[in-house]
Amino acid sequence: MSSPEAALGPVLPHRRSKPFEVGIYSFVENIADPTSGVRKRPERRIEELLAEIEEADRVGLDLFAIGEHHREEYLASAPDVLLAAAASRTERIRLSSAVTVLGSDDPVRVFQRFATLDLLSGGRAEIMAGRGSFVESFPLFGYDLRDYEELFEEKLELLLALRERTTIEWSGRHRPPLPGLDVLPRPLQDPLPVWIAVGGTPQSAVRTGRLGLPLALAILGGEPARFAPLAQLWRRAAAAAGHDADAIPMSLALHGFVAEDADTAIERFAPAAAVLMNRIGRERGWPPYGRRQVERDAQPDGALLIGSPEQLVEKILAHHALFDHDRVLIQLTVGSIPHQQVLEAIRLLGSEVAPVVRAEVEARRQGASPASA
Repeated sequence: MSSPEAALGPVLPHRRSKPFEVGIYSFVENIADPTSGVRKRPERRIEELLAEIEEADRVGLDLFAIGEHHREEYLASAPDVLLAAAASRTERIRLSSAVTVLGSDDPVRVFQRFATLDLLSGGRAEIMAGRGSFVESFPLFGYDLRDYEELFEEKLELLLALRERTTIEWSGRHRPPLPGLDVLPRPLQDPLPVWIAVGGTPQSAVRTGRLGLPLALAILGGEPARFAPLAQLWRRAAAAAGHDADAIPMSLALHGFVAEDADTAIERFAPAAAVLMNRIGRERGWPPYGRRQVERDAQPDGALLIGSPEQLVEKILAHHALFDHDRVLIQLTVGSIPHQQVLEAIRLLGSEVAPVVRAEVEARRQGASPASA
């Protein structure tokens, strides 16, 4: 049998007309501070999160996304509730999940919650659906992990049907049927944006392309260049399925941090990230993680977006040359970093990174450098 890749045609040339977007994502990490050993009270950490989203909105960043987790390291078991709180305190920034673990949720309730968020925010809601990097939600909500793949495929089918029409007649294996029922409220946006989050699985990239859906590609380790074929597979699959591959956006998600200089950025990021990564790594058999790994991944070919504003600009643009993507999302708080340092990083992203990246990407699309444009 031929591979999915072999069945697809050549990558089509594509250009984007929408400005390049820079945003942040968070799992609302809440673990012990690496210096003091103290964990913040949950209500304080959530208030800091909302202040961070407000600051991201104020400095002109494009999107803030919150991922769903059901572990003690995180406070984000209900991202849509946190995003709704943020909607009342912001004006323009888009608000997304990152991700909604669709296989262990009810697509009807997912749609209703994000449609409500869309109404609350004046049309700024997005859903980023994925299978999730942890599986705690499946036994928590009564699902069998043996159905992991089938659950996601069936529920994605229903979610996409829900955003297409109000009255739904549908049946499947893992949810009671919908015999021509209305699903309300309807969102302000039509259609409500749905992105698919993909790690490193070619089959997931191909499926996303065939459905004509935006791709949110997570690069959390290794060399980003190794992930470029996944973007090519996605675009080829979209074109082969008859979609306008030119019109479908793509994003990258990476860990990182920004400060006035690279040493400061690494000094702030590495200890906090090590606490969290080593805690999870003990469960998964990962090698020890520390400053040496951060310094390695901060190199031009590494997966971390970390350093001075100029270094982040250079690396984001290098990634753009590989992927021709439309959005980058950075997880600043991989671990518990002091709130004021996070706010400072957000300000640098908004004032010194995002404007330069947007201008350079636009100049590339116009076939000129900013200096000659």
